[in-house]
Amino acid sequence: MSTAPFFKLSKTDGKARLGLISTPRGEIRTPAFMPVGTAATVKAMLPGQVRETGADILLGNTYHLMLRPGAERVAALGGLHQFMNWDRPILTDSGGFQVMSLAKLRKLTEQGVRFKSHIDGSDWLLTPESSMEIQRLLGSDIVMAFDECTPFPADEGVARASMELSMRWAERSRSAFGTREGHFLFGIQQGSIYPDLRAQSADALREIGFDGYAIGGLAVGEGQELMFGVLDHAPDMLPEDRPRYLMGVGKPDDLVGAVARGVDMFDCVLPTRSGRNGQAFTRRGVINIKNARHADDPRPLDPDCACPACSHYSRAYLHHVFKAQEIISSMLMTWHNLHYYQELMSGMRSAIQNGEFAAFEHDFHALRAQGDLPSL
Repeated sequence: MSTAPFFKLSKTDGKARLGLISTPRGEIRTPAFMPVGTAATVKAMLPGQVRETGADILLGNTYHLMLRPGAERVAALGGLHQFMNWDRPILTDSGGFQVMSLAKLRKLTEQGVRFKSHIDGSDWLLTPESSMEIQRLLGSDIVMAFDECTPFPADEGVARASMELSMRWAERSRSAFGTREGHFLFGIQQGSIYPDLRAQSADALREIGFDGYAIGGLAVGEGQELMFGVLDHAPDMLPEDRPRYLMGVGKPDDLVGAVARGVDMFDCVLPTRSGRNGQAFTRRGVINIKNARHADDPRPLDPDCACPACSHYSRAYLHHVFKAQEIISSMLMTWHNLHYYQELMSGMRSAIQNGEFAAFEHDFHALRAQGDLPSL
């Protein structure tokens, strides 16, 4: 674990936190949203465009990159940053979630997970040690410990066994990671929806010691109410002087609610996936550009948005290129969504700085309740 300064918590407003993560490749302003670059690319975006939206850090995926093109190949070509032309921080997840959700014929043991690739059926073994080595070869700035993502629903006995396995894997991940100056390791809290298990997991992770702490096992089908119920207590169990990362979340109202409960970092495929499927996130909620009512509408998606899609194109045009299955549809809609997400994070950071987060949260929900502007 690095001894260099890593996280500075500069302000709190209720449980909402304003901070700064410092890495050799650049600073990460928190609360932060990390666009997902699963296979060394944020789909439909160039790296410079992603940076222009305000993103300080991207997420890459250990599972996908080890299968294709291979971690050794990426390392030989200069590491993930050079390979994908992104010179700022990259966080890679450990592969545990994808092994559970995508891999075929998986077999879970104390050693790790044996599985067949969903791409070509080849046989693989992923362990805490091999996950650390793959992430080292990729050159990740922030490395995630290898864990089992507990499925939902899970009774308390199943959740306990899963959490305890993840904690043993966390200790092995810590040992295999070693000390790498300028690179940082996060542990992952598990325990499903059970407060006692979450507390036990947090205690085990504190004992091992990590640069940051993630909250795992959420956004797996439990719904927002149960997720917020966990977040009412789970972040408080983690060290105050380390970043707290909620994995795989989420929708804009998920982000606002989680920041209100003390979370600092997020990632999710939703803004990019939704953009490719014709959905735009705006201050007034979600717009489905495929709907016929937009076909003759000369207005932008959001008149208060400065992204290229809103600055230069009408809803009518966006509707047309989506229906025509033109590539520019995915590009513009994704750019808009990532811009909106980063603007949302920026707004929350400013609100915390000014001691106005409660008002920000109220206004956020009030505007969304009004819905989209009426058609012309």
